[in-house]
Parts: sequence; structure tokens; C-alpha cells
Amino acid sequence: MVAASPKFRLPSSRDDLIFAAKLAEQAERYDEMVLCMKAVVKDNAKLSQDERNLLSVAYKNSVGIRRASWRILSSIEQREDQKQTGNAAKVKEYREMVEQELSEICEEIINLLEHDVLVHGGSDDRVFFKKMQGDYHRYHVEATMDSKHKQAALAAYTDALETAKSNLPVANPTRLGLVLNLSVFYYEILRNLDEGINLAKTNFDEAVQELENLPEAEYKEATLIMQLIRDNLTLWSEDEGGSVKDGTQ
Repeated sequence: MVAASPKFRLPSSRDDLIFAAKLAEQAERYDEMVLCMKAVVKDNAKLSQDERNLLSVAYKNSVGIRRASWRILSSIEQREDQKQTGNAAKVKEYREMVEQELSEICEEIINLLEHDVLVHGGSDDRVFFKKMQGDYHRYHVEATMDSKHKQAALAAYTDALETAKSNLPVANPTRLGLVLNLSVFYYEILRNLDEGINLAKTNFDEAVQELENLPEAEYKEATLIMQLIRDNLTLWSEDEGGSVKDGTQ
């Protein structure tokens, strides 16, 4: 469950919820932003592009704080264990608390997407939200190595990719964002290095040929995502099976 301030009161109207979410974003109060956007979805799950982006930003940052904390604590736990200081168990307990928070937030957004959001919208929305589902299953796996979430992540990403191939141009930013994150999932989580590299390289090469056909707003977003894909390919070519620092969108 998201740990917003007990003094925070949700607005009653949709417009006020959106305003409060944007205000919370500017203040970097992402747990309260999550509460606002969850209420927006429950009010009406058919989201505008602005609203879907707010939902994505809210949960990504809320869980992102826990992901960063989990990594730090895991490193400290390993170090304390190696030094045999007697503190490893204390760090483990704290790390497991953060892990539980992370897992709960992931489960919440996965279910919100499945039961509310995904019943609405067109092809672009389906790709965006199935990718988002895959991302939160992946975040869960990073901390817990839960095989069910690993399978669910692959299923969500695969669904999104099939929809994207059938309905979205290869240089569409939503499709490129999916390719970026799915290639990292293959490379980092499944350790299917060739699949991750081939997916990223093939789609990058094809998108280069189609960039000039995009509207100006999409062109800018697409080039930014393609730079991230290219950065990953560069790292992976040098890495030879090592680890990349979450080069996702």
C-alpha cells in the first residue's frame, strides 16, 4: 500500500484530482500522486493521453524510490555479511520491509491496469498499458525473482509487441518504448542476450528509415527513445554478458 501522508485528503472532483496529481508531481510527492491518479481511474478508467502519462509517472516514481532503496540495502546487506559484523540480519529485515512495499505497489498497478484501464482505449493505449504491466512484473522480479511474475512480464510484453506490430508504425514512440524495455527484459532478466540485442537492433534500424514520416512532436520523443536503445546496444556490445544499469524508459 502506498504510504501517503495521513493528513492528505483526496479532492472529490476529477479536475481537482488531476490538479492535485500535477501539484504532487511538482513537489515530488509521488505517493500522493498515486492516490490521486488511482482515484481518477476509479472515477472513469478511460484516460486521456495526459492522464495516462500522469498515471505512469506517479507509479514509476513511487516504485522507483523503493527500487533504489532495495538496491542500496541489498548491497549493504551483502557487505555486512561478508564482513561478518553481525548486522546483516538487521539490514535484511529492513530490506524485506522495502521489498514488501515495492511488491505491493507493483501488484496494485498491475491489477488496476488489468481490471480497469485495459478495458478501454485503442491500439496505442493497449500497447502503452500492456508494456506498463510488463514493467511492473519486471520490477517485482528484480527484487523477488518470482517466476510467476517473470512469466507474466513476458506475456504482457509479448501481447503489447503483437498489438504494436499490427497497429503502430515502427517509429511510433509508444512502440519504440516497448522495444526498449522488452529488449532490457530479455537481456537482464531472462539472460537471453541474443534476443535482447536482436530485438533492439532490428527495430532501431527499421525506425531510422521511418523517422522522417513522423509528426514533429512524435519525432522528438522517438529520437530520445532511439538514443536510449542505441546506448544500450553500445553497452551490450562492450559488456559481453555483464550487467547494464536498467537502460529503460
